[in-house]
Amino acid sequence: MIHKLSDVQSKDIGDGTNIWQFSVVLPKAKIGKNCNICAHTLVENDVIIGDNVTVKSGVYLWDGLVVGNDVFIGPCVSFTNDKLPRSKKYPTEFQKTVIKDKASIGANATILPGITLGENCMVGAGAVVTKDVPQNAVVIGNPAKVIKYLES
Repeated sequence: MIHKLSDVQSKDIGDGTNIWQFSVVLPKAKIGKNCNICAHTLVENDVIIGDNVTVKSGVYLWDGLVVGNDVFIGPCVSFTNDKLPRSKKYPTEFQKTVIKDKASIGANATILPGITLGENCMVGAGAVVTKDVPQNAVVIGNPAKVIKYLES
């Protein structure tokens, strides 16, 4: 289901995916099956989203982001793709940020560019992730630090 008040330009969207109102999906974006892309979201061209992914409202997925399967991205999570941003000056290529399968990111977390979030990790609400997060790790704070590990 693609809501009539969204602007979805991509044709590469899997079966069973819902895209809600006031969302923008650019033409080269790839979105898997059974995803829920909530209202007020943006998906740029160089973004790949796996299957069974939830993207809550207020999230902008910038070029260079790869999202695995079964990932949860909470409300207003902030992704970045340029460590040295300047107005009207763009890198030749944006840094890749990778979110592995089954990762969960809490509301208002900030993920810096070039980071990998390991499989089944959990990022706490409001955390600022400045380096890779290991598989099964739970991170919180600014900068985000591992506080424990989850069982697989």
